[in-house]
Amino acid sequence: MTGRQLAESLSWQPSKVSKIENGKQTPSDDDIRAWTRATGSEDQTDNLLASLHTLEARHAEWQRLFRTGFRPRQNELAELDQKTRFFRVFEATVIPGLLQTAEYARARYAEGIRLLKLPNDINTAVEGRMKRQDMFYRPEKRFHFVITEAALYFRMCQPAVMLGQLDRLVSLAALPNVKLGIIAFDTYYTASPWHGFWIYDDHKVIVETFSAGLNLAQPQEIELYGSIFEELAAIASYGREARSLITKAVDHVSAQLPES
Repeated sequence: MTGRQLAESLSWQPSKVSKIENGKQTPSDDDIRAWTRATGSEDQTDNLLASLHTLEARHAEWQRLFRTGFRPRQNELAELDQKTRFFRVFEATVIPGLLQTAEYARARYAEGIRLLKLPNDINTAVEGRMKRQDMFYRPEKRFHFVITEAALYFRMCQPAVMLGQLDRLVSLAALPNVKLGIIAFDTYYTASPWHGFWIYDDHKVIVETFSAGLNLAQPQEIELYGSIFEELAAIASYGREARSLITKAVDHVSAQLPES
């Protein structure tokens, strides 16, 4: 059966068959059931549906996930937070969400709402992100953050907001269960900082792109990201050296404040 014949038998546009075959359109459950019925391959229906659901779990498109607002995602992360004891986080360009001030978080969410044309429930989103930070005061949880020095300088918010954010980094890094490493500009990288990622214990890795979140749970994936994190963590500066890098960024950002 040709693609055109299949489309006609299902009363679909021929382009739909082509898009599904070439991975340009994700089929629905009903699409898969109709396809396997029409092609006499109903014995493959369950396997195909399982593969589709695995793909959807691994690749969560933001526009689909946030079509009714940010609360469902906040609830999902809160549930994951409850289960996780050890958080390993690397970010190359932004301050990690758990370390953000409300003002910095608001700037980040505003960007996402604008770019993805999402419903504007920014207050709910910021409130949820701030609520997650209550975890820092639960001694059974541990956090290891690694960021690049560049993340302290990218102008993604007003200077006054960034100054508050830098001060917040110093405060949170002083907590006994928080370890903050900063990779200085002149550091030689043994692993390229391609993108940020979050490792939740040893059972999940989340990678965020502009269009979607990738949920990785295969043992080999978690092992790989764990190894990359260790390499990045090994070249980061901690303690007094990290505070010195933050102080340098504070001086730089302070010079951008309007004169009073």
